[in-house]
Amino acid sequence: MEKLMTLMNTALIGLKRSIPSGLGLSETQITSHGFDSTKEGVIEAGAFQGSPAPPLPSVMSPSRVAASRLAQQGSDVLVPAGGQRTQTKSGPVILADETKNPAMEKLELVRKWSLNTYKCTRQIISEKLGRGSRTVDLELEAQIDILRDNKKKYENILRLAQTLSTQLFQMVHTQRQLGDAFADLSLKSLELHEEFGYNADTQKLLAKNGETLLGAINFFIASVNTLVNKTIEDTLLTVKQYESARIEYDAYRTDLEELNLGPRDANTLPKIEQSQHLFQAHKEKYDKMRNDVSIKLKFLEENKVKVLHNQLVLFHNAIAAYFAGNQKQLEQTLKQFHIKLKTPGVDAPSWLEEQ
Repeated sequence: MEKLMTLMNTALIGLKRSIPSGLGLSETQITSHGFDSTKEGVIEAGAFQGSPAPPLPSVMSPSRVAASRLAQQGSDVLVPAGGQRTQTKSGPVILADETKNPAMEKLELVRKWSLNTYKCTRQIISEKLGRGSRTVDLELEAQIDILRDNKKKYENILRLAQTLSTQLFQMVHTQRQLGDAFADLSLKSLELHEEFGYNADTQKLLAKNGETLLGAINFFIASVNTLVNKTIEDTLLTVKQYESARIEYDAYRTDLEELNLGPRDANTLPKIEQSQHLFQAHKEKYDKMRNDVSIKLKFLEENKVKVLHNQLVLFHNAIAAYFAGNQKQLEQTLKQFHIKLKTPGVDAPSWLEEQ
């Protein structure tokens, strides 16, 4: 037992030497008594000879203030790769905006499109049922109606001219074959050589004049087709965009009017402001499209008069010269309008030959 006490005293002395004196540990001695004593072993503790300090409790819990200071100091110190500590200014941490999700953007676009489609569909149904109001520009609407009516009439002229061209082509082809047949018989029938020869020359001349007239008619068809299916169609496409803008404008105007008729409180005022903003945006779009349609209709009218004037003069002079048998006048008409006939059986020159 005495040996055990001696070993414990030795261990405690070594522990005290290894711990700095400022930590406030107390000196401990272990004394042993004999086996006859009522105390088997007593550990006596006295003050350690060094800087006096109160004994530390077995468990130390830092206060909240100390914890907050440690956390602040930890956030203010950066340790770079080199191992040196750099002091930085403390302040609020600002997080950068996260990258927008493309799926969410598409979903938002679909939502806006669906809402806009619903409003426009409701406006169209209301107009057809006679319940909704409609914005009308009387002067512009009249011009659009005239344009659509003229387009139908020009399409009819174009269709009839194409029929005339097809029939004339068949007649010219027949006259050419008939002329070749007369020419062949004039060579084989000696007694009717002159008669067959006259008819062959006449049919060939008619076929030649028919080809000239066919060139003038085809040029007329191409010009009217460009006017109807490109120029007028482009203007009507702008008209469709204008009508769509008008429907959107009326739809959002109706929404704003309904909100203005309702109560005004903290819940409805933001909706009214948003509706006012959307209404103003669609009003500007509607005004812009109306201005674009007015300008296009003006330029279309000028272009239409110029194109149709030239084409109608060409058509009249060519038809008159053909049925009058005036070959010279017919050829002069084609030169006047810079029309070049394609020789049958001859391909067009290549771009290298044209150079």
